[in-house]
Amino acid sequence: MAETTDTPTSVPEASGTPPRKSSWRYIGPGIVVAATGVGAGDLVATLVAGSNFGYTLLWAAVVGCLVKISLAEAAGRWHLATGRTLFDGWHSLGRWTTAFFAVYVVVWGFVYGAAAMASSALPLQALFPDGWSLRTWGVVCGLVGLAFVWFNRYAVFEKAMTVLVGVMFVVTVYLAARVTPNLGDAFAGLLPVLPDEKDAVLNTLGLIGGVGGTITLAAYGYWVNAKGWTGPGWMKVMRFDNRVAYATTGVFVISMLFVGAELLHSSGVAIASGDRGLLDLSEVLEDRYGTATAKLFLIGFFATSFTSLIGVWHGVSLMFADFVGRLREGPAGGTGASVASGERQRSWAFRGYLLWLTFPPMVLLFQGQPFRLVILYGVLGAAFMPFLSLTLIWLLNSSRTPRQWRNGPLSNTVLGLAGLLFVVLCVKQVLDQPWGDFF
Repeated sequence: MAETTDTPTSVPEASGTPPRKSSWRYIGPGIVVAATGVGAGDLVATLVAGSNFGYTLLWAAVVGCLVKISLAEAAGRWHLATGRTLFDGWHSLGRWTTAFFAVYVVVWGFVYGAAAMASSALPLQALFPDGWSLRTWGVVCGLVGLAFVWFNRYAVFEKAMTVLVGVMFVVTVYLAARVTPNLGDAFAGLLPVLPDEKDAVLNTLGLIGGVGGTITLAAYGYWVNAKGWTGPGWMKVMRFDNRVAYATTGVFVISMLFVGAELLHSSGVAIASGDRGLLDLSEVLEDRYGTATAKLFLIGFFATSFTSLIGVWHGVSLMFADFVGRLREGPAGGTGASVASGERQRSWAFRGYLLWLTFPPMVLLFQGQPFRLVILYGVLGAAFMPFLSLTLIWLLNSSRTPRQWRNGPLSNTVLGLAGLLFVVLCVKQVLDQPWGDFF
């Protein structure tokens, strides 16, 4: 298709004055995306990698963080360079992007809502074994997340996420130090070596692709605007903020890989897959280091899960509100300024999607997840990351983006490799689905 669009190729600066230098005082959206992107599932995947392979795949965890830095930077660069939102960019690529996002956001939100509530409930039930059931804790977590996002604006949301990230940081670093990592082996693990196991390549690619990689990467640009950054003058600040985000993510995943390598791999202890693997780890920690350490870990587990919950409740609802606004208002609705003004967070679409994430999924907590819907959820979820990578390459190499902010050779190389990685993982995910039972 021709490189023509109603998106402007120049954009005025933000109403606020961008600082001359990036500074720690300005960071915020990066903390939010790090907290949201690293869920219990990411920690389990890294923990299992350490348990199975020791320090061998440490380099893969680091590469995963670098890949996500490039993707989040690209999303933030689009928002700041063009003054348009990411969905407005997708819309300019054709109606197929609208159709994909519409189906994805409805199905994904329904299943993810239940998963997020259950994940947040697990550590609470373990901390209070004589209290409520897992389902009740899940409902409470969903309602608390709904109320918090509904009644607070971005500034309060960011502060709460920062506090929870602090809890996550303290707990994961404390555990990594407590297990006394072998630094010599850890440095050796930075060399790109594949483990001598069956499916080593796919397992390694899965670890790279799974480090903090979800729809929240696309939400990063929206949080950048919600912070009040709406012009190219904020580009340096955004890039610094993004690097802080994935340095923080790196600390989380490397710490958990240390725990898996030292606590589980060396002793041959196996844990369950999924979020319940973290409950298994808490039992191992209690046996080895005592009740206090196990409870501290469960608090960190809750912080990890609940930040993902409220992060998605806010970020994806903001994306959905922009999706609806762009469809209703045309090009006038797809601006970063509309996000920065808080208009989107006050809209019926934002609050409607909040309700969608909270109440319908509660049915799944009590009745279990419908088989066919879970398969569709897995396929759509696997397809989103290649969709994001490849559309960002398209947008940031076209006349939709002002020339000075288009991709350079390094950005194109990294985003291209990321796109290829996610296409491979998507194909694997699709092939692994039990299609024989689906029809």
